[in-house]
Amino acid sequence: MRLTTRTNLAMRTLMFCAANPDRIVRKREIALACNASENHLAQVIHLLAQTGYLRTVRGRTGGLMLGCSADDITVGAVFRRFESGLPFAECFSPGECACPLVGSCRLKTTLSTALDAFYAGLDSVTLTDLMRDNADLNRLLQVC
Repeated sequence: MRLTTRTNLAMRTLMFCAANPDRIVRKREIALACNASENHLAQVIHLLAQTGYLRTVRGRTGGLMLGCSADDITVGAVFRRFESGLPFAECFSPGECACPLVGSCRLKTTLSTALDAFYAGLDSVTLTDLMRDNADLNRLLQVC
């Protein structure tokens, strides 16, 4: 299993905003701190704003900030939002499975159980948990 770039950028963006709770941050600041493309980041920010995780402010002094409390953002929810469109394996894709074993293979059930456990673990971690008592991360992400 490999985390997509979009999900990784989503978490980095949320952590950046959580490290700077009292200010509006700019996409460029996040891109520099997280070594990310501003164009790719713009797509991620748009999706995070659609879900309410971010609030965007337009205009010359605009930027973005958390749209809800860091306590209300779970890693599992963010991962589901960004990873849900990608089937874990071919047999998870409805109507597009060409695997000749799909009718009798138990691997899909095993993988499904493992994915449920994976997401359950991520659901127990909030953005606050990632940031709390993490001075090194906060130092890397805080805008001076």
